[in-house]
Amino acid sequence: LCRPSVSSFQNLMPLMSTAYAPGTVAAFVASLAKGTRASIAQAELAYFSGDAERARDVAAPHLKSDDAEARFSACLICAFSNLSLGRINDARFALDSALGNLNFEMGGTPPEVAAMATFIGNAASALLHLPAPKTSKHAPDPLPLLPPGLRLFACYVRAHRLYLEGSYELAYGMTVGALAMADDTYPIPAIYLHLAAVMSLMALRRTDEARRHVLAAWELARPDGLIEPFGEHHGLLGGMLEAAIKPAWPEDFRRIIDITYRFSAGWRRVHNPATGDDVADNLTTTEFAACMLAARDWTNAQIAEHLGVSVNTVKSCLSASMRKLGVTSRRDLARFMLA
Repeated sequence: LCRPSVSSFQNLMPLMSTAYAPGTVAAFVASLAKGTRASIAQAELAYFSGDAERARDVAAPHLKSDDAEARFSACLICAFSNLSLGRINDARFALDSALGNLNFEMGGTPPEVAAMATFIGNAASALLHLPAPKTSKHAPDPLPLLPPGLRLFACYVRAHRLYLEGSYELAYGMTVGALAMADDTYPIPAIYLHLAAVMSLMALRRTDEARRHVLAAWELARPDGLIEPFGEHHGLLGGMLEAAIKPAWPEDFRRIIDITYRFSAGWRRVHNPATGDDVADNLTTTEFAACMLAARDWTNAQIAEHLGVSVNTVKSCLSASMRKLGVTSRRDLARFMLA
C-alpha cells in the first residue's frame, strides 16, 4: 500500500512558522521563490495585516490542493478571512473543512500529517470558542512533531483553551513557558502568546503585567502592520487596547477597532448558533470593554481609571449597554460577555 508522504511542514502556515526580525516580514515574503510556499505566505501576510479580501483571494485556490499542508493552511486562512468579509457560508465551509481534517482514520497516516490536521482543527475551534474537536485514538500529540514556530502557536491554542475553561493561572503559565522556550523570535506566534497572557492577566486583575504583555505584542506587530490579532482579541483583553494602545497610537487603534467590528460580527454569526451563547452583538467596543470589566466586579471608578475616561462616561456606557441587552444588573452582564 502507498503511504502518504511525510510532511516537510514547508507549506503549513510558513509565515507563522518563520523566525524573522520585526520590520522585515514583507521582504521575507517577497524573497520566497514563486510557488505554493510563497502563495500561502502572501495570504498569511495579507490576513495578519488586516486585508481579509486579499488573504481569501490568495488562499482560496489552495482549498482543493493535493498538497495537504497548503490545503490545511488555506482552510484556516479562508475560514477567518471570510468571517471579516461577512461571507458566513464560505467561512463555515472552510471551518468545516478545517475541523473535518480530524475526522479521518489516523491508522496508517504518517504522524506528521496527523499532527497537521490536529493543529489546524484545534486552532480553528479554540479561536471560535467552540468545543475542542474529538480526535481519533490514533492521533498523536502534535506538539513534539511541529516545527518550532508552529509549536509556539499550538501553545497559544492550548493557553486559549485553558482560558476558556477558567484556568487563568495555568493559561498564563503556558504562555510564559512557551515564550521562554523559544529559540528565536517567531513574531506571529509570539504576538498571539502575549495577547493570551493579557487575557488571563486581566481575568486575574494583574493589570500592570497585562500592560507589559500587550506592549510586547505591539512592539512585535507594529513594524510590519500586523494588527489583525489585536482586532481578533479586543473583546478578550479587558480594555487593555484602550488603556495601552489608544493614547499613543490613535490611528492604529482606529484601524484595530475597524477590524474588531468586522471580525466580531462574523465570529458571532458562527459562534452563537453553534454554542447557544448570547455574546453581545449590539454594543460598541468601549461598551463591551466596560461591561467585561463590570461583569468581573470592577467598580465604576476602577473601570474609568483603566480606560482613561470619566466615571460618568462609564456610568453612561453601562446604562446604555444594559438597556441594549435588556438586563437590570451587572450580574446579568456575564452571559453576554466573553468572560
